[in-house]
Amino acid sequence: MSSRPLEGIRVLDLGHHIAGPLAAVMLADQGAEVVRVDRPGAGSPPTDAFYQRGKRRITLDLADPADRETARGLALRSDVLVENFRPGVLAERGLGYEQLRDQAPGLVYLSLPGFGADDPRRGVRAWEGVVDAATGNCRIRAGEAPEGADPTVPTYSAVPIASNFAAFLGVVGTVAALVERRRSGRGQHVSVPLFDAMFEAIGDAGAYITAAGLPPQNPLRANGSGTYACADGAYVQFNPIGATRRFVTWFLHAAGHPEWAVDGTGSTDGTDEDLRKRLTALFATRTAAEWEELGHAAGVPLARVRTSQEWLHTPHAQRSGAVVRLDDPFLGETLVPGPAVRSGEVGAPPEVGPRRRPDADRDALLAELGTDPPAADPPARAAPPPAAPRTLPLDGVRVLDLTQILAGPSSGRILGELGASVTKINAPQRRIVAHGVVNRGKDSILLDVTTEEGKEVFWRLVDQADVVVQNFPPGTAERYGIGPAAVAARKPEIVYVSVSCYGGEGPWAPGRGYETQAQAVTGVMARAGGPGKPAVLGPYNLLDYGTGVLAAYAAVLGLHHRGRTGSGLELRTSLVQTASHHQARFLVDHPGARHGTEPAGPGALGEAPHQRFFQAADGWLYVHADSVEQLAAAVGDGPDVTTAIAARSTRDVVESLVAAGIGAHEVVALADLMTDERVRRRGLSITQVSEEVGEVTMPGPAITMSATPPRLGPPARRPGADAARVLERIGLADALPDLERKWVVQASALPAGWAS
Repeated sequence: MSSRPLEGIRVLDLGHHIAGPLAAVMLADQGAEVVRVDRPGAGSPPTDAFYQRGKRRITLDLADPADRETARGLALRSDVLVENFRPGVLAERGLGYEQLRDQAPGLVYLSLPGFGADDPRRGVRAWEGVVDAATGNCRIRAGEAPEGADPTVPTYSAVPIASNFAAFLGVVGTVAALVERRRSGRGQHVSVPLFDAMFEAIGDAGAYITAAGLPPQNPLRANGSGTYACADGAYVQFNPIGATRRFVTWFLHAAGHPEWAVDGTGSTDGTDEDLRKRLTALFATRTAAEWEELGHAAGVPLARVRTSQEWLHTPHAQRSGAVVRLDDPFLGETLVPGPAVRSGEVGAPPEVGPRRRPDADRDALLAELGTDPPAADPPARAAPPPAAPRTLPLDGVRVLDLTQILAGPSSGRILGELGASVTKINAPQRRIVAHGVVNRGKDSILLDVTTEEGKEVFWRLVDQADVVVQNFPPGTAERYGIGPAAVAARKPEIVYVSVSCYGGEGPWAPGRGYETQAQAVTGVMARAGGPGKPAVLGPYNLLDYGTGVLAAYAAVLGLHHRGRTGSGLELRTSLVQTASHHQARFLVDHPGARHGTEPAGPGALGEAPHQRFFQAADGWLYVHADSVEQLAAAVGDGPDVTTAIAARSTRDVVESLVAAGIGAHEVVALADLMTDERVRRRGLSITQVSEEVGEVTMPGPAITMSATPPRLGPPARRPGADAARVLERIGLADALPDLERKWVVQASALPAGWAS
């Protein structure tokens, strides 16, 4: 049987621009049959080689009654409908969830609007820059600004982070709803507005001890972390994080300067700044490619900075499946990002097909609609069982989360919000990064799985588990004896998810890396730096948290597959796959392609004179108008647009523009965003009482589900505080003193969960 988890699921794609089509292609990549509804005259831009690949296609005008009825017929024979219109638009056309659910009670309806239906801004045209302004996603990361840059001036990124996060979270909620439908027989309305989705991206940047307030962002400079120029003029990104400074030591030994590593710092006075000076001189002695090769061999997080086009053509990108080659009907041989999640046998090529021409499947689809009953009538049309209380999608699912840092633990938190019971396993005697944020709602145990006694505890936990998530460097779990093959041999129905920097296959697979290395190799840093020095993109960790969402997607895909087949599944995702999806609109390479035309660099303010950041009298705002003429008419006659806006308050300008049908929003600082009453009321900024530090503030869940709303989960306790409860659950309560004495379990002198 195919390992593609969504075989047999039918999806209707009514999306436009990015969020909707991206969600639909992510479902198609996992085996769903997706029918794409194109608007008349929509054209066939090169980006459709990615966003519309693998979909059947029909062109319909939803303003036309006959075409609208065809769309309704397609919706009623689908398991999933994907749309990203403003709230209420499709309802006006008879295609809203409430108008379809009576005839299709099993339909899962995914909405990805800019602002939610319960948000006062629901009618605002929420283009990417508008949402960026509304969520503070327009600041240069601390320590990354060019010398002399004004920190009060916003910066525009062409990477559609809000749309991407909405799509990522949307497919998680959709597949979770399909898992729940297997029990209840009923679908539901899943919604992830772009504004809400950004709170997943904000992550630990918006988490703090309430009484202390939001702290300033720290530059990525510890242990000599940074971006360094090399002998050939290219750059490398080196990020030797960790309190033990082991990566610095390993690197200095490999670089021929073991004497610098005597104190573990490589510095003469014990400061990171002195280390940075030495590293600056050292990196200038070899080419970036030579340093990258040395870094991989030494096992340290070091990568050469590439452009996105260079990334597309690396052997690793193609061999790992992060990039695939398709025969596009318009462009010919084309390189595009591969699936965000891989499953099945390592080394097998991804099962993705090229896009079809618009309206290519009209006759076949209309013929299928004409059958009575409709051909291949889906479960969405089936009569549901008698009404019964519905539980969270992952109710009864047990997850073992062996991950660390941000990406992996975020996946476990999301699974917990969807109802799973999550046990977090960390190594003893370690500092836990962002524990209070990413491990909310989990039981925590500090367990050494490298020891025989630790493995015995692990195997007992596996016996009760449904999902294992790990992000050891590739090959490490196998070396410990707890890799996917070993776990599947013990429990064949297990869903095993692996998360890494570079993916589970390809020449770079064993390499270590974090957010910064993945940004470096895939072109994100080059894009953020523009013509100047490469820079880490954005104030938020778009790859760490994006990969966390994709790992949660992998887990629910595996659970859906198990529900359909009875078999477990191994799934893999990575930071570089996330980076490729974030940049998908730019990662389309074909004969005659033009690259580098989009805005880039810290000085970018927008896409066009009428789609950019403007400075008002009391702050900045982002404007997205259809034309310069429309914008000029909205701000009034007289001086030029820039001067007119500069003379008025942001609130005044935004209200005038929105009333004229133009997308606009003032730039909101993160500290103000996290205390905004609208945000708090909608559960996007939440407070909990930590037993360790008192009240804490952090982002809340971004997915909403009409029938089974995700839960917040209790606040995280100190790492390891639940050891006794975890051991009791597997019949080892009496073993705790002995395990602690042998340093297998740490249950006292626990590390901090919140930095005070």
